[in-house]
Amino acid sequence: MKKIAIPFLFLILSISLSAQEKLWTLQECVTHALENNISVKQSQLDLELTDADKLDAIGNFLPSINANASASKNTGLSLNPTNNRLESTTFGSASGAINVGYTLFDGLQNVRQLQRAKLSELAAQYRLDKMKDDIALLVANSYLQVLLNKANLEVSKSQNIVTLQQLDRTNNLVDAGVLPRGDLLEIKATDAGEKQRIAVAENTVKISLINLAQLLLVKDYSSFDIADEEYKIVDDGIADKDVNEIINSAKETRSEVKIALKNVELAEKDVQISQGNFYPTLSAFFGYNTRYADNDPLDRAFTEQLYLNDGIGYGLQLNVPIFNGFSVRSNVKRNKVNLKNTEYQLEQAELDLESNVYQAYVDANGALKAYEAATVALESQELAYQYAKDRYDVGLTNAFDFSQSKLRFDNAKIEENRTKFEYIFKLKVLELYFGVPASELKF
Repeated sequence: MKKIAIPFLFLILSISLSAQEKLWTLQECVTHALENNISVKQSQLDLELTDADKLDAIGNFLPSINANASASKNTGLSLNPTNNRLESTTFGSASGAINVGYTLFDGLQNVRQLQRAKLSELAAQYRLDKMKDDIALLVANSYLQVLLNKANLEVSKSQNIVTLQQLDRTNNLVDAGVLPRGDLLEIKATDAGEKQRIAVAENTVKISLINLAQLLLVKDYSSFDIADEEYKIVDDGIADKDVNEIINSAKETRSEVKIALKNVELAEKDVQISQGNFYPTLSAFFGYNTRYADNDPLDRAFTEQLYLNDGIGYGLQLNVPIFNGFSVRSNVKRNKVNLKNTEYQLEQAELDLESNVYQAYVDANGALKAYEAATVALESQELAYQYAKDRYDVGLTNAFDFSQSKLRFDNAKIEENRTKFEYIFKLKVLELYFGVPASELKF
């Protein structure tokens, strides 16, 4: 029994641990955010609302059909609906009618409303696309920040291991009388400073993980963690392109300009719709009605009365606007002003996009140069550190100079990590402007 129970126990334990230690990849974080982010959900609802607007616009092309019925009890002098005579008696009556109406011409307002509903749907889709791009980029930035903080923590830990080794060696040399006790105290001070930096780095990692979890709406902060994947600089040649080529691509693909352009088209439709009120409206109508009374002189049955007392009406109705207190004219003027405003907004959106692309292009190139410089500096500091270590090991330099060299090497490694992840993010921003979908960004 024990032979069966022990493996089973280990199986349950391993399943439990694997469930608790879920490590989120960048793609999982982006997918989760796009599915659960409140702003994205609100944009999706806005898109669904446009379906209702489009349904209303389509319904304007269909005839209106309405039915009504009434029943009453009359006492005293009342009009008998079956013979149109005034009678002083008590009787019950009922009537019913069906009316059909259809707009033949309304200044093309129905056509414009449908066109506007379709434009509104496109604009809502572009807003949703932009929201998804923004959220994906925000998640990627937060994810890379966690990776950067973790990389810096590993630098601090690995260098502290070296310090502990040096502390042990220095302690032996001091005991042997080879090195002065001041060197031991210097190494101990270095160890204490590194442990303090490790504590700060661990706290920074926790804070960045909490920030990412909050962005993803994940409430279990204590067990939330990301996969420690190696993210390399993946450049598909975007950074080598001419900035004007990136700007032109951004104007064709970015949602900011598309949204502004659709807003102009929507404003144009609003002007056309309001101008339609200057034109006459022609509509057709058809009606059928019938009635019944329980004091019929001939004592005819209910169905017979409905058949004999029915009637039909049909015709055309023309409404010509002559004067409505300038309401139509003022509405047209307001819509024209709004159109002009949206045209300015489109122009501003194009200028802002051009400026943002230029800024992203400069940032990406600057980040690359900073990363290359940090890499060279790290190589130099590593050589300097190794040289100082070798000299310290043979007693040609003191502990203070060695600690300073080691500190410069640690800082160079941290700076190389920072510039690397900053360049990765800046490069992805530039790729987004070039038209690469957020879901297809390569890390």
